[in-house]
Amino acid sequence: MPPLHPGTKQPLKAEDLYPIFCEEVSRQEMNETDAWIEIPEEVREMYRNYRCTPLVRAYGLEKALGTPAHIYFKNESVSPVGSHKLNSAIAQAYYCKKEGVTNITTETGAGQWGAALSYAAKAFGLDLAVYMVKISYEQKPYRRSIMQTYGAQVIASPSMSTKAGRKILTETPNYTGSLGTAISEAIELAQSTPNCKYTLGSVLNHVTLHQTIIGQEAEKQMEMAGEYPDIVIGCFGGGSNFGGISFPFMRHNLSGERNTRFIAAEPASCPKLTRGVFQYDFGDEAGYTPLLPMFTLGHNFSPANIHAGGLRYHGAGVIVSQLLKDNLMEAMDINQLEAFDAAKIFAESEGIIPAPESSHAIAAAIREANKCKETGEKKVILFNLSGHGLIDMAAYDQYLSGDLTNYALTDEDIAENLAKIEKII
Repeated sequence: MPPLHPGTKQPLKAEDLYPIFCEEVSRQEMNETDAWIEIPEEVREMYRNYRCTPLVRAYGLEKALGTPAHIYFKNESVSPVGSHKLNSAIAQAYYCKKEGVTNITTETGAGQWGAALSYAAKAFGLDLAVYMVKISYEQKPYRRSIMQTYGAQVIASPSMSTKAGRKILTETPNYTGSLGTAISEAIELAQSTPNCKYTLGSVLNHVTLHQTIIGQEAEKQMEMAGEYPDIVIGCFGGGSNFGGISFPFMRHNLSGERNTRFIAAEPASCPKLTRGVFQYDFGDEAGYTPLLPMFTLGHNFSPANIHAGGLRYHGAGVIVSQLLKDNLMEAMDINQLEAFDAAKIFAESEGIIPAPESSHAIAAAIREANKCKETGEKKVILFNLSGHGLIDMAAYDQYLSGDLTNYALTDEDIAENLAKIEKII
């Protein structure tokens, strides 16, 4: 289904996005003709600093679980900023620079995207302002420090620097923020600043497009290993990490060549795929974005303060939403404590401390590996380790001391929030 212009409610055109995004990513967003889009040589040059990333057979995890399954993970934590986010940050910064843009804005949850874009912005000589969700701004001070080290300005969101932020703080003075709020603030600043564009870390098609380099490499590497995944798993916030690992494999399902299962692992406290509804909704809280046909909990949804800050988003990308609606993929919700339990097992067996976001994918992989243990099936499982957790140790401190909890979300909570947005279209 087409995204709609928020004013006219008519199908969106690429030029409708030009006031917000640079023109090249706007064209990529709406491109329905090209099966492949070439990576510019300047972007490839920067990718060579850390790509290709390793595909690792998780022998230690297999042994710890006692499973006959073969478990592989794509290790995106080896990028300079410690996550997959750099794949799109480099591309978006390059396109902005090529267009003559001098300033860019963005939002960030846990700070992975903000860190990646700060590095990319500095590499291409752009000034960057980052609106960081306030709870993560407070929980993850070292991510903030990383962004500032790269030269970015970091503002806790909601803030008093935008109309959207002031409105929210006036209505809810103690609000700890959401990605929807931070997006509203970043868009507003971009539109009110000369020669400035907004850049996005997930959700939209062009971001997922840039991330498919993960799955493209993994496909070649699985071939080298002599195996092909029966199950592909990614953690899920807005969809670019999940789409990045899964879409290159999924095209073989769509052509009838393969029958791989694809699982998006989301937090139980922000369950848009497993408990949301499919309908048109805004991508941000203030209603500045196009109307997107997606699984959503409502653009004004206030997520719990879980440590997987990058997954605290109310909606899902339109391609992933359609794929789920058409039963071409699955979704799984993971409680916070199960995610950290999985992270500890992975750290002990593989030596890598994973980001809380990535731990949701690990938890889903462990669930599937344990099913193989029960049935004796020797399935091949591939998941994306989207980032390391070395700057998330405050969260691990809370987990290890028993201070972390699961957050329950009732059907009534979800229904009440969705009732507020039913009249958009």
